Amino acid sequence: MDAAAWERRRERLGAILSAMADHAMVQASFRCPYKNRHDECTAKFGCRNQRRPRPGGELLMCGSDDKLDYRSAWETDPAADGAS
Repeated sequence: MDAAAWERRRERLGAILSAMADHAMVQASFRCPYKNRHDECTAKFGCRNQRRPRPGGELLMCGSDDKLDYRSAWETDPAADGAS
């Protein structure tokens, strides 16, 4: 493959990934990144939006309505980040 063809492909891939990153940044301002497409919580930490355990050890359901800043719902442990 010649250098010009390589550069065209690299630029095309960069444009695709840039659009995906832009969409993710917008979505991250209102939708929890731990909520999957089935509205299940995949977080390995506590969150006040998590709902009761489901039978069979399935993931907890996410109770967020996506109309809030989800980041304030995270439970934090000041000792975990070195702040005391």
